[in-house]
Amino acid sequence: MPDIARRIVNLSGKDCLTFLQGLVSNDVLPLAQADGVVWAALLTAQGKYLADFMVVRCNGQLLLDLPQSQADSTLQRFSMYRLRADVVMTPSRVMVTRGLGPAPLGAMPDPRHPDLGWRHYGAAPGAQADVDWDAIRVTHLIPESGIELIANDSYILENGFERLHGVDFRKGCYVGQEVTARMKHKTLLRKGLVRVKIDAQVPVGTVIFSDDKEAGTVFTQSGGRAIAWLRLDRSAGDMTAGGARVTLDE
Repeated sequence: MPDIARRIVNLSGKDCLTFLQGLVSNDVLPLAQADGVVWAALLTAQGKYLADFMVVRCNGQLLLDLPQSQADSTLQRFSMYRLRADVVMTPSRVMVTRGLGPAPLGAMPDPRHPDLGWRHYGAAPGAQADVDWDAIRVTHLIPESGIELIANDSYILENGFERLHGVDFRKGCYVGQEVTARMKHKTLLRKGLVRVKIDAQVPVGTVIFSDDKEAGTVFTQSGGRAIAWLRLDRSAGDMTAGGARVTLDE
């Protein structure tokens, strides 16, 4: 079935890829040569996360595959940056379908991790078996917009974008690039996403305490494990979150 939590937008005009190249965290220029899917983020000038999306070339079309919840604000920001660039953004009737196992004709692998399977752009290729995407995301620490990825707050390197192929350090300048590069080359990350064991379900966003000090936040949970954002210098003590016991899942 189509993923109704996503919005697909068609991009046209001769400047589309160069326009995106100067704004987003990943290298989209290879899409000028071949079909593919690139995961990228839009950042503030201070390097904080604003939105993430897929940039797709499929069957001669250039598409943006956006979370529905972020689509309006992301497109508005793109319009603000567009100025005189030859870029036209229009609603698309293309649908995106996700799945695991044998891929339908024309499907492409999810660029973040092999266990996320394939993405198909076009008419829905037929009903797919239910997939516990949260379990996959917890296993591989894959953040989701609006959950782990919080606009104007998150940093993409703390959320695994380098490991998940969402940032390119060779592509040149983009909005927020200086801060991101500094975090990569001049500091050791002391905070970020980790997988934890948790002995009870708690609301997303529950604060983790370690020896009575705030240590992080619990996000997506599945099967007694969770994605947590954690201060690594406070992860050695006894940790709790809303009455649940939390331990690192090593």
